[in-house]
Amino acid sequence: QVQLVESGGGLVQDGGSLRLSCAVAGRTFRILSMAWSRQAPGKEREFVAGISWSTDVTTYADSAKGRFTISRDSAGNAVYLQMNNLKPEDTAVYYCKATIMGRTTDYWGQGTQVTVSS
Repeated sequence: QVQLVESGGGLVQDGGSLRLSCAVAGRTFRILSMAWSRQAPGKEREFVAGISWSTDVTTYADSAKGRFTISRDSAGNAVYLQMNNLKPEDTAVYYCKATIMGRTTDYWGQGTQVTVSS
């Protein structure tokens, strides 16, 4: 199993920055990739950014390109999402996700709330 715990959310003004963290524990050697997704009230959960655990290749949703950066620590114990120039439309619960070798379902964290005020 893999355990994921997000932190770092909060209230920030339009144009501000936040850094989300996702602590990773358990059988981390089976992780293929990690990603951040978000879900705003009344909307479906959407992909924000992802990173390959073996190559560090990153991918971003168009809404995140140029503003958000996903990264991980070298030990593979955490993944981060640096969010700059935040906008009110970025308000959502942000979730960390792990895609695991040999599993058809992903692991999810409990989420962390990000609120951007205008």
